[in-house]
Amino acid sequence: MATPGELLLEQAPALRPPLATGRDGSFQALGLEPALVSALQALSITQPTAVQRRAIPALLRGGNALCAAETGSGKTLAYLLPLFQKLLSRTSLGPTWPPSPRSLVLLPSRELAEQVRTVASSLGRSVGLRVREIGGGRGMASVKNQLRSDPDADLLVSTPGALCKALRKRMVRLERLCCLVLDEADTLLDPTFLDLVEEVLMQAPIWDTKTQLVIVGATFPEGLGQLLSKVTSLGHFTTLTSKSLHHLLPHVQQKFIRIKGSDKASELLQLIKDQGPSNGALLIFCNNASTVNWLGYILDDHKIKHLRLQGQMPAAMRAGIFNTFQKGQRDVLICTDLASRGLDTSRVELVVNYDFPSTLQDYLHRVGRVGRVGSKVPGTVVSFVTHRWDVDLVRKIETAARRRTTLPGMESNYILIDLLVLNMEHGKVSMRNYNIPHYPQVGSDY
Repeated sequence: MATPGELLLEQAPALRPPLATGRDGSFQALGLEPALVSALQALSITQPTAVQRRAIPALLRGGNALCAAETGSGKTLAYLLPLFQKLLSRTSLGPTWPPSPRSLVLLPSRELAEQVRTVASSLGRSVGLRVREIGGGRGMASVKNQLRSDPDADLLVSTPGALCKALRKRMVRLERLCCLVLDEADTLLDPTFLDLVEEVLMQAPIWDTKTQLVIVGATFPEGLGQLLSKVTSLGHFTTLTSKSLHHLLPHVQQKFIRIKGSDKASELLQLIKDQGPSNGALLIFCNNASTVNWLGYILDDHKIKHLRLQGQMPAAMRAGIFNTFQKGQRDVLICTDLASRGLDTSRVELVVNYDFPSTLQDYLHRVGRVGRVGSKVPGTVVSFVTHRWDVDLVRKIETAARRRTTLPGMESNYILIDLLVLNMEHGKVSMRNYNIPHYPQVGSDY
């Protein structure tokens, strides 16, 4: 018998009216050029989010930066807009072979790369900037053809594996970079990508300050400072953090259902039935690909139309599946944590943790799929709690939510401590730190 526990929290920040700050909170007031402001208006984006208000002026001033804010807060535009303004202020040197893009955004998955490229292309077309994407799963012949078709791209969006292969085969160079962004830093710097990211950093002109390095994420790994110390001076990093970083979003309703493993499938079917076809999209998280596939067969047996997304699928197939989900052609997506990092899920209204995540960090990212800036409703998260170790994590989550504190082990200042120690070792303690106040604001999900 399922036993529900529930955290009923406050109204979604994205649905509240803007706070009266006594200051002009427009994009133009942040220092953006009229051409970029007009491009945003053409995309129906008129008001900056909290992270955009704080990050855009800081990044426009130049210098390396760490930008950490809660998932769904609008970080993509927070770094793209200053990057584009810098590109517009500099004359392109013309095409070369191998191509040498003027800016680079590195992301951990092809789905994320495609998403950022779409946003950047929409913005870039309005101001005459060209965006190119290369990602894994296409083969190097395809990558070479893509680069040849537009060797004069202003912005290259890529995954680490594809970019490193292109660098090794001398299909692309990084000597002209004026800006390098590492997005979803916690995933980029896990053991899967760490060596590849370090290889990219070593080939970018960061040491002589020609390239602005921007590290972006909702959470930061502990080894970040050590990695950065290999490629640049840490003494002048601007650090932007949100007061809501590593906190549970206060407006998202969370329910915990204590249940036997054998009862989870029937409980899920009832949740889908209760959700109904008109109540927004549904994400179902599993801890491994085999459970995604098995659960898909169960939904097939009950004539429930759905999509499956897991890392063992070919990259091209994964991209097509998520695009289908984003366009609303299917409302149910069964997935692994592949879909928990950075992807635009503003149409999702219910997240079900069919398998409870193994870490609090994974839980925080899954919860961030609902209640995002741009979402129409706050959203709900339902978690099936089966094992003793799940109960231990639930207690920590409930305590953090009720006390309005960070989740244990994810305190928002540990990255600052990590960097400060390294700065002292280098004889430099000039790091500046900016806290981003939590300004509830309707705006772009990007």
